[in-house]
Amino acid sequence: RAAIKQVRIKIEILSEDFAVRHDYNPIHHMQTRLKSLQSIVEKLQRKQLPVTMDAAISFLTDIAGVRVICSYLDDIYTVARLLLQQDDVRLIRTRDYIREPKENGYRSLHLVIEIPIFLSEQRLLMPVEVQIRTIAMDFWASLEHQLKYKAATQVPDDVREELYQCAIAIADIDERMQNICRKLRGQCEGEKDSTSPAT
Repeated sequence: RAAIKQVRIKIEILSEDFAVRHDYNPIHHMQTRLKSLQSIVEKLQRKQLPVTMDAAISFLTDIAGVRVICSYLDDIYTVARLLLQQDDVRLIRTRDYIREPKENGYRSLHLVIEIPIFLSEQRLLMPVEVQIRTIAMDFWASLEHQLKYKAATQVPDDVREELYQCAIAIADIDERMQNICRKLRGQCEGEKDSTSPAT
């Protein structure tokens, strides 16, 4: 929980600072997740690791999770860059499922970072998984997960294919919305330049 709070505060401060400097906020909203004790135990057992807190901290990087939802594709990489520029944030692993989507069509940028947390009697370095995605990517991922969970049994191949085609369509819409945004931002910036006083 402490690690989640640290990362959330960092991202909120970066977001506010970016908004003040650029008159634009790259973050739509954030969600956090702490893996349950049962899930931690099950994952350690699956990996044939000892069921201890030390093993969990050493070998599991997704106990603490922060999901950052952005409006546009460019915002994803802006948020990632700003976060990783912090001198107390260490990048452990990057998985870019936007440039290389999963087979089912899933897209998101996953960062595993390590940050220090300060407790009453010790300083710990804790891993946190940060998922950064657009509203459209989050819409697809949430519904795809919900539909698979409701299916209970194996999802039929034709349904898998339809979900994949939905992911492709949503990715295309993301690109189109990003292009529209770039055009409008360029136009607005041009207007600002034309009305700014000469130096």
